[in-house]
Amino acid sequence: QVQLVESGGGLVQAGGSLKLSCAGSGRSFDSYAVGWFRQAPGKERDFVAAISWSRSNTYYADWVKGRFTISRDNAKSTVYLRMNRLNPEDTALYYCATPGTRCTEYIDLYDYWGQGTQVTVFS
Repeated sequence: QVQLVESGGGLVQAGGSLKLSCAGSGRSFDSYAVGWFRQAPGKERDFVAAISWSRSNTYYADWVKGRFTISRDNAKSTVYLRMNRLNPEDTALYYCATPGTRCTEYIDLYDYWGQGTQVTVFS
C-alpha cells in the first residue's frame, strides 16, 4: 500500500509561480514512478508530468511548454512540481499518483492517488 499527500496549492496571480509537493509513504515508494495530473471543474483529469524513480526519465504534457518542472528527492520521499508563468487556465485540482515502477503518461495505469491540492490562478 502506498499513501500520497499533496500540498503547496493556493491562490496566485496570473504570471506567478507555485511549487507543489507530493509526500509518499508505504512500501517501495522510492522505487516507484510518480505522476502529476490535474482536473478542472467539469473536465476530465489530465496528465501533467511524470518522473521515474531514478529521475532519469521525465515526461510532460505538450501544453506544459517548458513552464512546469517535475523533480524528486528520494531521501525525503517527495516529488515536486514547479509551475511558472501560471495563467487562469491552470486553475484545477492537482493530484499526484503512482503507477508502480513503470513511468508513464497513461492515467489508466496509475493505481494509487492522493486527495489533491487546489490551485487557483486569478487575472
